[in-house]
Amino acid sequence: MEIFPSVDIRGGKVVRLTEGSFNQMRVYSDSPEGAAEKFIGEGARNLHVVDLDGALEGKPVNYRAIRKLCSSGGLFVEVGGGIRDMARIENYLSNDAGRVILGTVAVKNFSFVEEAVKRYGDRIAVGVDARDGQVAVSAWRDVTDVDSIEFCKRLKEAGVSTVIYTDIARDGRLSGTNLEIYRSLGQLAPLNIVASGGISFEREIAELVAIGTYGAILGKALYEGKLSLARAIAIADGAVSLDESETLAPMP
Repeated sequence: MEIFPSVDIRGGKVVRLTEGSFNQMRVYSDSPEGAAEKFIGEGARNLHVVDLDGALEGKPVNYRAIRKLCSSGGLFVEVGGGIRDMARIENYLSNDAGRVILGTVAVKNFSFVEEAVKRYGDRIAVGVDARDGQVAVSAWRDVTDVDSIEFCKRLKEAGVSTVIYTDIARDGRLSGTNLEIYRSLGQLAPLNIVASGGISFEREIAELVAIGTYGAILGKALYEGKLSLARAIAIADGAVSLDESETLAPMP
């Protein structure tokens, strides 16, 4: 399983939100590049980058900072936030982004996703952000009546190869992720599922590996020192195995 340390950018700074709320935002660094360098030093192979200002405004805002991240250290970088037309996709992909994440536009203009997949194949991913099982859009502010699992099925049928699925209610709370939803989404193979939102315990990483999850995004748990990136990668790679008691311990 691949581990994606997360760099969320607002106003040029590295921040984390709680439950997707911009009113519950904490700044962790003034330097996205510095955060990426720290992750590289801990063995990162990948990076998950979100332009939060872009998600709010519907257009890339922190493009220059993200472009620098895409060219740093040989990382595979996936980028999301405010990407809603082909020109912006092309800009990121031609400047070393490994994959572009479509969010709001995937719900509001599904044919755009279909066209993007035809052009760029597996370099297009879709971020499915859900609250109580319903898809949320516009930087998580608006919850639709679209069922999140059914939407993932539709994306699979359209040829999307990777979905980043976030349970908004778990995000940033440091109390555990929604393993049940990832077990359900695991039935959609060969769709690659990246788990996001609340991953805070080593046993969760081990269980995500066991159920065949493609990737996991780690955010606040890294910034708060609750998880070690190096150890998380080792668990995901199978280089470290947890005791049965640790892996199967009940979630909080």
